[in-house]
Amino acid sequence: MPAERWVRVPIGPHAPQWSTVRPDRTVLAVVHNVTAATRLLDVLPLVAPDPRIQVVFTRTGSSALDSGTDEFLAERGAVVVPWEQAVQTNFDLAISASFGGDLTHLRAPLMVLPHGMGYNKFLPSKVKSQKSKVKSSVFGLSAPSLFADGELIASTLVLSHVEQLDRLREACPEAVPTAVVAGDPCFDRMLASVPLRETYRDALGVTPGQRLVVVSSTWGDRSLYGRHPALPHRLAEQLPLDDYRVAVALHPNIWHAHSRWQVEGWLAHCARAGVLVLPPEEGWRAALVAADLVLGDHGSVTFYGAALGAPVLLAAFPDDAVDPASPVGQLVAAAPRLDPRGDLAEQVALAIDGHDPGLYKEITELTTSVPGDSAALLRTAIYAAVSLTEPAWPVESAAVPVPSVPTETVGAQLVQVWLTDEAPGVLTATAVRLPAPLPNAATRVPPDAHLVADTVEPYRSWLELAEILVHDKPGAARHWVARTLAALPGCALAARAEEGGDWLVGARNGALVRFRDPTGPGRVYASVLHAWLLAGRAVDALPPRVVVRLGQREFTSGVEVL
Repeated sequence: MPAERWVRVPIGPHAPQWSTVRPDRTVLAVVHNVTAATRLLDVLPLVAPDPRIQVVFTRTGSSALDSGTDEFLAERGAVVVPWEQAVQTNFDLAISASFGGDLTHLRAPLMVLPHGMGYNKFLPSKVKSQKSKVKSSVFGLSAPSLFADGELIASTLVLSHVEQLDRLREACPEAVPTAVVAGDPCFDRMLASVPLRETYRDALGVTPGQRLVVVSSTWGDRSLYGRHPALPHRLAEQLPLDDYRVAVALHPNIWHAHSRWQVEGWLAHCARAGVLVLPPEEGWRAALVAADLVLGDHGSVTFYGAALGAPVLLAAFPDDAVDPASPVGQLVAAAPRLDPRGDLAEQVALAIDGHDPGLYKEITELTTSVPGDSAALLRTAIYAAVSLTEPAWPVESAAVPVPSVPTETVGAQLVQVWLTDEAPGVLTATAVRLPAPLPNAATRVPPDAHLVADTVEPYRSWLELAEILVHDKPGAARHWVARTLAALPGCALAARAEEGGDWLVGARNGALVRFRDPTGPGRVYASVLHAWLLAGRAVDALPPRVVVRLGQREFTSGVEVL
């Protein structure tokens, strides 16, 4: 394979003749994989507006999980310098979010940031046994990770909390002079985002009264997803659609180890069941701010969720992989466990309803010693390292982006409906909806539930088994209903949206009913009619108004029997 072409501008001996701006300093961003790159992008915007500083990137090529890194940097328009060129070029500062790679070859003072919630995990080769009496080394706070060839790797070691400084002092006192407690820029961005909680919930498709359950997994075979890959789908099957929204956030290393195509394939059934599959780069932070529960493991995301005040449940908890004295280790010891074989809906509800907001306060206060101040402290540290005065403009942590994820309606649903006559001329219907189990799945179906299938669903068996077929796209509803019922002999009702937002529902005996509620859940009115007919009532006896209750929401429709 030919060597990568060296960059000639904006660095290199001939760069000045091609450059429009001639910066005073050049900073190298050292990228190991996408995870580390995303953490660097929380920090590098602190210097990006300054024309005195040029930032270029390089990849170490040392991570086994660096798939997708080139594409990630290319999408952001970054200048990427080949590693072989980077180690032969002088820079004023190098910034890395990992100790991986041969960093001692760099010709620059090196600042190292954590790429998660501080330093919590034992070195992989030093994972302690439950029976071992030997004290294990914590990655990032012990000599095996801080030294190379007898020399400290980092000139500046960024810590988020003084408790890490205490552990560093005990494990590797020689590194203490390099340490700077500068907070957690990733967490500060989430703190800055808290006022946008409702905006994030809306973007994630969470309706008023719904609860958002975020399923988080770090990487590795002892993680939540490694131990229980079917858990997100089982949650979706057990949590009513109008009461809960489920989102799954998998560590980028899972995506880049197995490929985006494969992970999307593994999660395809989840997506069909209404689970929001968050992309690996961003979206998880907005989901944490919006969450009502975080169901996770020993990864940083679970801890961040607890630090934001959300209740947590642990579905995987290899406590021998993390330092018990670390914040994550303390949370793993204190947080309640999920029984994956038990009633998931009951456990989720109990975790949310019984949550004490102050339960983990002493632990989660270890996230950062300087909440909200990380951006200012890091900017000061960077400008001191490159010997420049700080710019005059203010510095603050930016809120995380509003997520853009598909939030389509679940195409195949099991629906239960209970009818009551609470007022003259008004039919009240309470409906509970669940994602339909996969065809031929050994899932217990409530005996009083019926199957509603959307025309976009891929499984033909759902079309053939459905009591109701629905079509969201407005059009010639009367024609479509008649032809669809003729084509599907097992279908009792067919419903289609009309221009203007009304829904037309047709029965096999030729009866037609129009439900007038442009903003309501049109397909649910078909389920109401289905329950009415099953109760032995005539279409002509339908009252002129129907009230539908879905979770905490209520909708009213006018009824017109055609």
